[in-house]
Amino acid sequence: MATHIIIVEDDEDIAALVAYNLERQGWKCTLVHNGTEGWEQIRHHMPDCVILDMMLPGMNGMEILNEMKNHDATCHIPALFLTARSELDDRLEGLRLGADDYICKPFSSKELVLRVRNVLHRANSNSTRVIIKHKDLLLDKVSHQATLNGDSLDLTSAEFKLLAYMMERPGKVQDRYELQHAILGHSDTTQTRALDTHIKRLRKKLGSYADCIATERGVGYFFQPLNDKPED
Repeated sequence: MATHIIIVEDDEDIAALVAYNLERQGWKCTLVHNGTEGWEQIRHHMPDCVILDMMLPGMNGMEILNEMKNHDATCHIPALFLTARSELDDRLEGLRLGADDYICKPFSSKELVLRVRNVLHRANSNSTRVIIKHKDLLLDKVSHQATLNGDSLDLTSAEFKLLAYMMERPGKVQDRYELQHAILGHSDTTQTRALDTHIKRLRKKLGSYADCIATERGVGYFFQPLNDKPED
């Protein structure tokens, strides 16, 4: 699946220029010109990276970043500011809130691509963290121990790998063959039923957290944080 970047920028010409340069790298871009809509797009699509303008209609860039960092499902998504606000106080505030980089306009397209590439690389490196946690569900990748509400979960090695892989990518749909490769080391079209069995057993063991393992029909599965369960 192509790297997905959401660009929240109210100047349509600048947004198009940024998207043009990033898409030349093989990345998929979604352009949004309103801050409030941008936050909704981020929540629903769980991109690999977000590029934010500072001054936006609706929510401003600082407000969007603050929301991202205060939600379990989006706090891991890297974000860069691309803005005309070049004052030191603005840069410091953006970095304090958790921005991964801060680029001032006017900007070099080549520099922008390099900075985005570096941010993506750091984010991918951080995905191998040792402790994975969502509310009362905790996985320790060193000891291969999983606990829920402080109680140990009796997971098989395959179930642990499957849960860890999805929890490290909350909200992002993983196709069946990618998941098979993650837990078995290979993708075998004859083993898709085995994956379904692992998912069924894992949901049963997760009890009240079973709904966190969500299904995307015809594609695969994903980890859906409790706060982001869709309303009926």
